[in-house]
Amino acid sequence: MKVFTIYNTAGSLNTYLIGHETGGDAIIIDPGQIDLHLLDILENNKYYIKSILLTHDHENHTRGVKTLMKIYDSVIYCKSPLIYDYPAVAISENRELNLSGFDIAIIEIPGHSDDSVVYQIRNTLFTGDVISSGRIGSARNSVSKKLLQDNIVNKLFPLDDNFIIFPGHGSPTTLKIEKEFNPFI
Repeated sequence: MKVFTIYNTAGSLNTYLIGHETGGDAIIIDPGQIDLHLLDILENNKYYIKSILLTHDHENHTRGVKTLMKIYDSVIYCKSPLIYDYPAVAISENRELNLSGFDIAIIEIPGHSDDSVVYQIRNTLFTGDVISSGRIGSARNSVSKKLLQDNIVNKLFPLDDNFIIFPGHGSPTTLKIEKEFNPFI
């Protein structure tokens, strides 16, 4: 499994591209913006975006969907039924996906938003705005913040310490580091 991080300076946002060593069908997570750097990675690695995974439907994480849907015959996966008038496949925690040859577990972590999910692919977690290096996502109020904290502790922290976290913003981290040093949990 190859994971590419595409950093968008406009929104300080990470977009992730997941594919096989040999090219072929690929997955993109949180396409905030489609730029030449991303298109070069796709072309140079012979990838075709078959699946678009959204960790939540905030515009800074979804803006690139419009462009991708004009280029590729992709399927969108998220909690919302529509993204920019494109139908999406509804996902839930009790459902596992197999996309482009990768098994993907869905972990619902509401708090930052009602539709926030984390995608687990092998030993990696794509967390969107749920948790990042030394931070957790913003919340509307204290009840939502407590819900977010509890979900992180109860659903993510039981996983292996060596899981790599690929957040929506900032640098990658591990569950072990966040358990030990994240001051918001």
